[in-house]
Amino acid sequence: MNRKFKISSLLLASLIFLMSIQAQASNTNSDPEKDKILIYILRNILTRSHFVVKDMNDDFSEYVFNEFINGLDPNKRYFTQKDIKLFSKFKYEIDNQLLKEDISFYNLVYELFTSKIKNAKSYYGELLAQPFNFKKKETIDVDYEKVSFAKDENELIEYWRKQLKLSTLIRIQDKVKKQEKELIKDEEYELKSFKTIEEEARLEVLKNMDDLYIRIEELEHDDWFSTFLNSVVGAFDPHTTYMAPSIKERFDQNMSGKLEGIGARLQKKGIYTHVIELVSGGPAWKQGELEAGDIILEVAQGKEKALDIVGMRLDDAIKFIKGKKGTEVRLTVKKKLDGSNKIISITRDVVELEETFVKSSIVEKEGKKYGIINLPKFYIDFDEKNYRDSATDMEKEIERLKKEDVTGLIIDLRNNGGGSLKTAIEISGLFINEGPIVQVKYRGENPIIKKDIDPKIQWKGAVVVLVNEFSASASEIFAAAMQDYQRAVIIGGNQTYGKGTVQSLLPINQYTKYNKNLGALKMTIQKFYRINGGSTQIEGVYSDIALPSRYSFMKFGERDLDGALIWDKVNQAEYTQTNCYENFSEVIFNSKKRIASDSKFILIGEYAKWLKENQDNTSFSLNYETFDKENIAQEKGAEQFKTVFDYKSDLNFISPKYELSLVEKDTILADKRLAWHKNLSKDVYVFEALNVLSELKLKPTNN
Repeated sequence: MNRKFKISSLLLASLIFLMSIQAQASNTNSDPEKDKILIYILRNILTRSHFVVKDMNDDFSEYVFNEFINGLDPNKRYFTQKDIKLFSKFKYEIDNQLLKEDISFYNLVYELFTSKIKNAKSYYGELLAQPFNFKKKETIDVDYEKVSFAKDENELIEYWRKQLKLSTLIRIQDKVKKQEKELIKDEEYELKSFKTIEEEARLEVLKNMDDLYIRIEELEHDDWFSTFLNSVVGAFDPHTTYMAPSIKERFDQNMSGKLEGIGARLQKKGIYTHVIELVSGGPAWKQGELEAGDIILEVAQGKEKALDIVGMRLDDAIKFIKGKKGTEVRLTVKKKLDGSNKIISITRDVVELEETFVKSSIVEKEGKKYGIINLPKFYIDFDEKNYRDSATDMEKEIERLKKEDVTGLIIDLRNNGGGSLKTAIEISGLFINEGPIVQVKYRGENPIIKKDIDPKIQWKGAVVVLVNEFSASASEIFAAAMQDYQRAVIIGGNQTYGKGTVQSLLPINQYTKYNKNLGALKMTIQKFYRINGGSTQIEGVYSDIALPSRYSFMKFGERDLDGALIWDKVNQAEYTQTNCYENFSEVIFNSKKRIASDSKFILIGEYAKWLKENQDNTSFSLNYETFDKENIAQEKGAEQFKTVFDYKSDLNFISPKYELSLVEKDTILADKRLAWHKNLSKDVYVFEALNVLSELKLKPTNN
């Protein structure tokens, strides 16, 4: 891991958190009635229906207290010990307050926090106005969980000074190294003085801070109240979350892979809304005038008067640009190429987010064809039954690959965080005759066995399932079923993520006649269990063939989440393994033997250990000379791993025939497929998965 990247990630963790909050919907002003209604409904739903029976007691209160304060101020930049002492009178009273829809604790923290945000601008502005002393020997620890809140305002300013000094130091070192590279290219290159470089670095940090606080100041009461609500609901388990209305809308889009609008990805830069990318096949892409890099200045609905969106929150601007299928939006844009202003009329339509959906590629190895199917998530549209979902798409993709005479399939579930339980069951059913797939259990009830009832087997050939440490939830249901039936070889990280819980999305307005949109609660209502009886909670699915990865020793996954539900087991369901391979154990043994002696995988394993060692080092010198020496040593250590992921097979991955006409018409899709196929040919994990797939032999009855 690059040292500077690690430091920057740790320093900006809380700032990114604050910026991400603005994605949540909000009203202009505080609405006490709405706040109380939300507290009342959430409290009743959670205590009555959550999978875990949890008393709202002092322990609960203490959790919410710590979670909310640390959520607002994870880098210890705002609150002092005096503030925490003031808040502490509510430390064991929050549960009692919630029972009365009383949010005095929230109001106290919120009011003080907003004043602290205003003070922050003067802190960093004054600190960055003067040069830092980089000869002074001092350090900073960026593991803020270990750092106490500042004793007083003076120590708080000292925290700010050190954090800003580190940010400046990182930029100084980057600039010095760029100068050294330029000098190598051109001996007459004029070097800047350290004083000049230091000043430039401070100005860059100041600009980044100003940009950040512009976005923070756009946040409103509802944004921060959503943070408090998530501290409350998160006390039940890490996957129970409150979704403000816009977050719920985005969740639906991600699950279905579609939205209604113009099909453009937008980003706020300063006061302007920039077009970052057009969605292939979307209305803006088809219309042809809007381009990546254009700046949207005004938005008009049909023939109505245009609305100026310069300086507007991105979420608010998006609300005006999006709209129902068939409606017209007129955008006044500043063109990237010549800076001219142009009015572009676009008719909104359904936009399919192509990267959400199943895609496949074909590769030939030793005279045989194999298919690789990438499933990014188990998507479904809960509102429109006839819209595409991952199960029907997977069935179609397999049928297309069968027509091209592939003899084996790799199902790539790496980084697939899950999705619809229903589609996970249906996709599992494509590979077996019929039978149980997963067991689900509500609190206090016996497990329910969910079965594939369709005797049809869509794919009878050999299967390898490729997973990693980020394969979770529905991915684990599918992988576990394939493993329990011994229908596929599971290959990838040592174990998958370990999320063995099921969440239900509950629109809060269904519980009240209140007429404002209250968002939704995503609540854990079930745990799921493998058909062999064991839960995937915490444990995940252990790979038949474990491959070293950069994450092998990293701390993440369900087992590292505070409040994660425990692992347990239920009775095994009745099922019969497919027994479809002649050499299942032999293939696994051969692969493990190859991996153990493969120089590339040995190097990846060593790299993973090195990353873990560096992850544990969270203290850094703020003395320039010492910092530079530490980074030189770091870079020398990293040099041995420079080529760790450099790999190139001689395999050629191509699109299936049905897709060839599509990529001919769509240059964006063509570029995406070209990049994907290129990455597949350089993917050492795919190469080993193909080795395994090519060795698997089906018993004659299964051909």
